[in-house]
Amino acid sequence: MIDFSVVVLTFNSQEYIERCLNSLIDVFDEMANTYEIFVIDNGSSDDSPNLIKNVRMTRRANIKLTEFDHNTGTTFSRNVGLKQLQGRYVMIIDSDAYANTVAVAGLLTHLEANPRCGMAVPKLTYPDGRFQLSTDKFPTLQRKARRFLFLKTIEKNDIELNAGVHRVDYAISAFWLIPKRVMDTVGLLDENIFYSPEDVDYCLRIWREGYEIEYLPEFSVVHDAQEISRGFKYNWFTFLHIKGLIYYFIKHRYCFSLNRLYKRIGISFG
Repeated sequence: MIDFSVVVLTFNSQEYIERCLNSLIDVFDEMANTYEIFVIDNGSSDDSPNLIKNVRMTRRANIKLTEFDHNTGTTFSRNVGLKQLQGRYVMIIDSDAYANTVAVAGLLTHLEANPRCGMAVPKLTYPDGRFQLSTDKFPTLQRKARRFLFLKTIEKNDIELNAGVHRVDYAISAFWLIPKRVMDTVGLLDENIFYSPEDVDYCLRIWREGYEIEYLPEFSVVHDAQEISRGFKYNWFTFLHIKGLIYYFIKHRYCFSLNRLYKRIGISFG
């Protein structure tokens, strides 16, 4: 069986995708792991597809490229890769995130030692080393409004969790490592959500199945965030995000308070 299956979604990612793919190949070569990388290009109008093909050729890498002629969103496109994977561990990584051996090996070791961990995630930083808020409690209307309007301030003032393993409600999907047996149980991403918050929904479903989301801040990964939806911007992605949130709240039957949700899915952080 293949050790790692990776799904990378690209959309006009020519500034980042070569470094992302090369970082993955370097990690798997150093760890002597077998791998497959599924790259799903969502109708890029830049040179992203050619750069991906060039990396595949020059590195002789096991990269499988799917090209769409338009943007199909984040769930349908990623599911194209997830339906094909054969690895024991599944990595979902953004095209502007860069893997490193210390982080991948650390997360893998943790998953192998902790069967109840359904997803392990590292700390994310900006390229200049600044802390990037990547985990949070499940959203409520109040929390989402605050995050939309004040994300930069929250990141500056948020207390970093620097020691030990922390159970978290959810982690953004910039860098996930999941055992395939967990994904087989939880299923694919919900395609009723076109773009966000599919990551929140998936983490909640992992909790529902009796697994935990665990954040390991001793391991860090650079996420050179393109920030399509980070903070509040009046654009098409903002509309899609709000639409996805409405669907999410209806689906999981809560909106204002997390107490009932926690009881319903069996989360206790006490």
